[in-house]
Amino acid sequence: MVTVFTDENFEKEVLESSIPVLVDFYSNKCAPCKLILSVVDEISCEYEGELKVGKVNVEENRATWAVYGIKALPTVLLFKKGEVAEKVIGAVQKDIFIEKINLVLESET
Repeated sequence: MVTVFTDENFEKEVLESSIPVLVDFYSNKCAPCKLILSVVDEISCEYEGELKVGKVNVEENRATWAVYGIKALPTVLLFKKGEVAEKVIGAVQKDIFIEKINLVLESET
């Protein structure tokens, strides 16, 4: 299940999460963002229980967007223990996301 992160819940849902978190920063006006929607959904299902997956609409949540200096969309950040552990910019293939996710999950042990 993909969670909607906002300025209001970002700290609790992402930074204080007990498991790693994938955050998709997107805009409804961004064509490349739409290309990775299904990939983010698939990842959410495939890594259920190991990885929290969510998205932040940058048009509605400018404070969170600004904190992480997001300059290009889509930008996907992987958080571990409240810190950015990996970053993916652009509409890339699923295997790129999987590679980054596995790096973060393997470093958990």
